[in-house]
Amino acid sequence: MLINQKNRIALISVDGDPAAEIGQEEAGGQNVYVRQVGYALAQQGWQVDMFTRYSSPEQAAIIQHQPNCRTIRLKTGPAEFIGRDNLFEHLPEFVAQFQNFQQVEGFQYPIVHTNYWLSSWVGMELKKHQPLIQVHTYHSLGAVKYRSIADIPAIASLRLAVEKACLESVERVIATSPQEHEHMRTLVSTQGQIEVIPCGTDIEKFGSIERSVARQVLGIAPDAKMVFYVGRFDRRKGIDTLVQAIAKSSLRGQAKVQLVIGGGSRPGYSDGIERSRIESIVAELGLEDCTTFPGRLDEVVLPKYYAAADVCVVPSHYEPFGLVAIEAMASRTPVVASDVGGLQFTVVPEVTGLLAPPKNEVAFAAAIDRILTNPDWRNQLGEAGRQRVEIAFSWQSVAYRLTLLYSHLQAQNTPTPESQTEIAA
Repeated sequence: MLINQKNRIALISVDGDPAAEIGQEEAGGQNVYVRQVGYALAQQGWQVDMFTRYSSPEQAAIIQHQPNCRTIRLKTGPAEFIGRDNLFEHLPEFVAQFQNFQQVEGFQYPIVHTNYWLSSWVGMELKKHQPLIQVHTYHSLGAVKYRSIADIPAIASLRLAVEKACLESVERVIATSPQEHEHMRTLVSTQGQIEVIPCGTDIEKFGSIERSVARQVLGIAPDAKMVFYVGRFDRRKGIDTLVQAIAKSSLRGQAKVQLVIGGGSRPGYSDGIERSRIESIVAELGLEDCTTFPGRLDEVVLPKYYAAADVCVVPSHYEPFGLVAIEAMASRTPVVASDVGGLQFTVVPEVTGLLAPPKNEVAFAAAIDRILTNPDWRNQLGEAGRQRVEIAFSWQSVAYRLTLLYSHLQAQNTPTPESQTEIAA
């Protein structure tokens, strides 16, 4: 007999390994979110298991992060990297492996918190076979993404259907910003239960080092004007807009301006291809002398780069939340970001940074120049950003709000397997 243990929770992130090195192929904000939520929930007394898939035969099956928090990898298709748009056909295997894991362990998870649309399908399938409460975080919406790209993948119609079914059927969907909440209602469905709980950041790791010390460690001149980007190499991240903005900056040509583009890449994969494209734009614009690509920045060195920067730029075409923005703000570094999605929520214009229209290098150049040419204002923006993050965006506060939600749903729900409309590929 399988036992339902009330304080156990499964965080399911099929495509985003919480134990992965951030900056690898398709490893970014979702991975950080799942891992940090897992850690913080564990500190509040939950028994947390974070489920993902093997993407390499060398990976360990189980990684014990804390006494009551671990990452568990399940066989889901070949043990190799598979792009998100090609993973759906392997999800039934993930479901079967998850059920088998429960059988071996002798208990069922009363709550599953799924992440991204692929995992939402897994959760809805599990609900057909066992009683559980499903909470879901989208991380990105197909309805938003497909409006901003030219090549719509074949999986698009299925993804949109799954996202709609998820919103209409699970116990609660988490919106990480009011803007994401609005997009869910206007673009996905008017039905379903939504709660706004923002993402968080580590306010002890970020903001614990002085800018002068960070620059000394990284070998960056004290008088340099450092513009920083960090994230995946993906066309939707708008890195080309940032590079073109530096080319149009009124400060261009000054030896003090330094553009640092941080993030991992793997030759032959999509992020490696995009990095090569960005490097070619840098060369075409004659910015090679002032631009550096330090590669993947691990959790030890990343806080130093944030602290060293005069401004952090987030030029994404769309972000449902934007973890980089609050990591920078926690580090007392002002942010120039695209005026889209959750960035409109995290960045307060003229208070913690500036917003600019996406894909508009002229507007980005003007915003960056305003901050770089006014050091005192830059410091004011940085301090205000730190205060905002301390109040609203710590992982501890996120976990506290999630705990309240999970406990509330457990109190009001005695879930039973539901008969749901099957969504076939």
